[in-house]
Amino acid sequence: MSDRREFRDLAAPEEARAVVDSLDIDPGMATVALADARDRVLAERVDAELDVPGFDRASMDGYAVRARDTFGADEATPETLHLAGTVHAGEKPDVTVAPGTAAEISTGAVMPEGADAVVMVERTTETDGGVEIRTAVTPGENVMPAGADIAAGARALGPETRVTPREIGLLSALGVGEVTVRARPRVAIVSTGDELIRPGESLDSAAGEIYDVNSYTLAAAVEDAGGEPVLYPHAGDDFEALESLLHEAAEECDLVLSSGSTSAGAVDVVYRVIEERGDLRLHGVAVKPGKPMLVGTIGEAAYVGLPGYPVSALTIFRVFVAPALREAAGRPEPRTATVTGEMAVEERYTEGRLRYMPVGLVEDGDGSTLVYPVDKGSGATTSLVDADGTVAVEPETELLPAGRSVEVTLFSPEVRVPSLFGVGEDDPLWSRLLDRLDAPRYLPTGTADGRRRLRESVPDVAVVAGPEADDEPGEALGGWTREWGLAVAPESDVSALSDLVDGDYRFVNCDGGSGLCHSFDAELARLADERGVSSAEVTDAIDGYELTAGATESPARTVAAGEADAGLALRATAAKLGLDFVPLGTERVRVLANGDRTGKESVERLAGLLGDVDDLAAALDGFEV
Repeated sequence: MSDRREFRDLAAPEEARAVVDSLDIDPGMATVALADARDRVLAERVDAELDVPGFDRASMDGYAVRARDTFGADEATPETLHLAGTVHAGEKPDVTVAPGTAAEISTGAVMPEGADAVVMVERTTETDGGVEIRTAVTPGENVMPAGADIAAGARALGPETRVTPREIGLLSALGVGEVTVRARPRVAIVSTGDELIRPGESLDSAAGEIYDVNSYTLAAAVEDAGGEPVLYPHAGDDFEALESLLHEAAEECDLVLSSGSTSAGAVDVVYRVIEERGDLRLHGVAVKPGKPMLVGTIGEAAYVGLPGYPVSALTIFRVFVAPALREAAGRPEPRTATVTGEMAVEERYTEGRLRYMPVGLVEDGDGSTLVYPVDKGSGATTSLVDADGTVAVEPETELLPAGRSVEVTLFSPEVRVPSLFGVGEDDPLWSRLLDRLDAPRYLPTGTADGRRRLRESVPDVAVVAGPEADDEPGEALGGWTREWGLAVAPESDVSALSDLVDGDYRFVNCDGGSGLCHSFDAELARLADERGVSSAEVTDAIDGYELTAGATESPARTVAAGEADAGLALRATAAKLGLDFVPLGTERVRVLANGDRTGKESVERLAGLLGDVDDLAAALDGFEV
């Protein structure tokens, strides 16, 4: 029987926060050079050790004078003073301003002995006999006295001050070369799983390998929260190796973060390492995403085990770990940006856990904000960028109806509603056209989904391909045609659609919701009619008809990898990948606009661009406008 740990009593979110907050991740203090102090937090008060400025200095170009020598001077009756010399900034004066004299002086220069004011150069005129003063000044006028900025002994900056460029300027003026700051908590990041490969290394998808998303994602999040991330080699699911790695990380860091191997599977070992070698304080929290969460200690270091799925890991980090990390680093809570909008569609939820639902934002034709769910599952990394924030759905909430007002907590205050939101067919010309728009968002979920969402009035536009629907939604803005068929390996004998039906060849189909797949099904139905058989008999005869791949290029890429003989594809894709191509037809790609948003600025901009896509079509084999 396998040793399987079950989640039984899930901790409430409030309890989980309290447990994380109880961890000791205080990194102490550190001394850093001023050049490295930006964005750090002062651990001690900084007092001025000298006057700033350290001398009486001229605050503008002009003439240093004895103020009493200018009394009564004006434009009508100027006073002429003899020129005693010149004083430049950065040099010790070698002149004395005696009664009846003046010294030419530069901004920032040391006031010469005897002078107590400066007459701006614009109110003077040099003459053969000296300088003509056309205005009276008072003692101290246009002079910054020593210590006027800050005096020696004064409190310059207090502890817990975040060092920004302004503070850097003051510290520089005080001659401070290094400061004592709160040390950044060192945070170990350990991604677990035998299947993980670091980005940049070669990947064997056939062996189930995937790129390690969490290491770099969490490292960036740790830096944002004020910590210093330390990446460790990814660990497999071997107990002893993982135990050794976690202990090494614990000895070197203040907080250890692992991701993966925290769920109830038989191969998961992290919770056993903590339970048997450390102090396991919490296992499982009643939130979605992110139920499998571990909290405890390893030796002197705090430990938090995050779920393996990137969306879950980042959500748990942001909600529970980042606040504790900011507290330890002396960083303030970030500005919380929220947006109120209306649910664009109905959303049901019956799991009885606090849910942080990823959502996207779109403006309707009136400029009101609509909120739509972006939930492809915790394993979908694109949810990280397709969403703008989250809506907290309380455990007792089972239904969020369309039109319900909700509050969205944005991922950052810099998040902006996309200028144009589209959904639908994956198409290479459309991808290039989007580059000509400012900050659009597009979800390539297929023609069927594009039509469905457009009928629900969620996106601004939908891109559809293949046979036209009887009840096509929206208003057509424009489009193009693309040639489609079969991408085949150069050495393959597949030369016609009938070869797939009659021969022994491996085929890869596109997703059933794509327009490309609908065009293919229509062609198979035509072949079935010619043969006097049902469409099901034709599709059943094709080895791999049910084997679908998500994106437009996916089937052809499978062929290029040598894993299939033929794949449904565009001519442009076959040419791009160096594959042979069996043409089966052309289909129309149509851009449909939400009827309520044709007056939206970005939709109007798109409509204009659609009238001039000849260059895009010319660059793609098989495309025509």
